[in-house]
Amino acid sequence: MAELAAAEFLYELWDANWDDGPLGNYQIHRHPITKKTSKRIYFTLSGRTGFVDRQQIEADGEIYYGRSMRRLHLTPPDIPTRPKPQSLADLKAAMAAAHPDRGGSDEAFIAARDRYEQARRTA
Repeated sequence: MAELAAAEFLYELWDANWDDGPLGNYQIHRHPITKKTSKRIYFTLSGRTGFVDRQQIEADGEIYYGRSMRRLHLTPPDIPTRPKPQSLADLKAAMAAAHPDRGGSDEAFIAARDRYEQARRTA
């Protein structure tokens, strides 16, 4: 019995909330590769066949596919994470550490105070 070849894919990082909400609901879509030649990689995207430049995607690991305005990757991309916002206590401690009486500069203290006040207003 013949062995089945492992399926190959091009991967896309897609944000499910790209049009109406906060960003960050990421999913990885797989697009099956149907054929490889020395110059092109053919794949299926939404029921249609497309192709990308093989040398470019193999050199860079990703390529911008202009027909659908998507960035395609050879390997599954990492899902980005948002940095966790600092707590008010951390911001207050940073503001105190930046105070000129404790060796900080006026500019550093003003910037730290602005960050603290902004976080306090939004909390």
